[in-house]
Amino acid sequence: MYFSLVLFVCFSSLSSSFQLPHINNHNIARNNFLQSTKTDSDTPTQSTKINNEAAGATANDDDDVVFSNFCDFLLKKQESLINELESMDKLRESDFQFPINTFFSSSNNEKDTDGKFTRDEWGNPYETSGGITRVIQKGNIIEKGACSITILRDGILSKERASSIQGRQEEQDGVMVPQEGDKYSAAALSIVLHTKSPLIPTFRSDVRIFLVKSSNSDGDSAASSSLAWFGGGADLTPYYIVDKADISQFHQEYLSLCKEHFGEEKGKQTYKEFKKNCDSYFYLPARAEHRGTGGIFFDDFISNNNVMEFVKGVTNTWTPSWFPIIEKYRAESYTKQQKEWQLLRRGRYLEFNLLYDRGVKFGLNTGSKNPRVEGVMVSAPPLIAWEYNHEITEGSSEDELMKILKDPIEWV
Repeated sequence: MYFSLVLFVCFSSLSSSFQLPHINNHNIARNNFLQSTKTDSDTPTQSTKINNEAAGATANDDDDVVFSNFCDFLLKKQESLINELESMDKLRESDFQFPINTFFSSSNNEKDTDGKFTRDEWGNPYETSGGITRVIQKGNIIEKGACSITILRDGILSKERASSIQGRQEEQDGVMVPQEGDKYSAAALSIVLHTKSPLIPTFRSDVRIFLVKSSNSDGDSAASSSLAWFGGGADLTPYYIVDKADISQFHQEYLSLCKEHFGEEKGKQTYKEFKKNCDSYFYLPARAEHRGTGGIFFDDFISNNNVMEFVKGVTNTWTPSWFPIIEKYRAESYTKQQKEWQLLRRGRYLEFNLLYDRGVKFGLNTGSKNPRVEGVMVSAPPLIAWEYNHEITEGSSEDELMKILKDPIEWV
């Protein structure tokens, strides 16, 4: 069974308009959660390879347990990831070796902030429904970044949403068909990191789970059933291709992950499919160009232990795939012209979000005031630019990038 991405994105974005009382202090629930989980729970357990049969397996025997375990993993993963990012964003002596980058007030030899993420917690993500939005602004490496978790428990499928699922659902024996009134739960961890230097690409990624439970049993509780599935991905949006090896290595990380979990040949096929999905989704048809150099993008993986371990593996590949590029260019100089080009490309990033991204569009088109609109727009770049009929020089670094964005290449 396969479902369109828009299903989960809509429910994920629904969290932005899902009005829960804003509770200023969840320390008790948070501490209880952290104490009840092992310190190494954000590290995947020994994974089992996903074979051809497992990739199309039916639902896990206990999807509630899968959902609960994955939520625990996401909550701890967000904390550990924030620690990694804050440590990376700190200035080092080596960052001062170039007296450069005087465009605006941000420069490699000027500390804007202490490189800390703010914390905006709403609802109660540990026990019921809610989320945690962590944001860094004017950092030393990350000009603006967000790492957000959303958890919704025991929502009710509307007639429209149930019909939407049914319309895209492929027949599969033994698998439930979601109906109006069924309960659903959803959880997602997403990250968007816009860098100060135009030599370092923007990084975006997310992982998510969606669970639907039905009890159309006609008095027979044994007929109750459920279905859970995963989605996610990771991609780069560079402003300059300083070295093609950087992009190739990023893709290699995710190809290796696919091989690890799917096997050598199946892994290659899976990576190619996921890369194609990524190129197809992050595309601006009005411009006839892709937003970036892609990565992987997947959805509709019916839950089992193998699939969950693969999705956890995606999150554990985030920093190893991106940090090496940062280390290579964090102290490199860039010009005002390069920064201006970055702002123009960020304009394309925002165009995609507002015009084509299903989650952002859903979150903004609520028909009324959205109390979580800041959460919907948190992925927007901090500064952007549009220039009428901007022309680039043939054979320039900008031209090299645009040729790749017009016609994506195979990086590995």
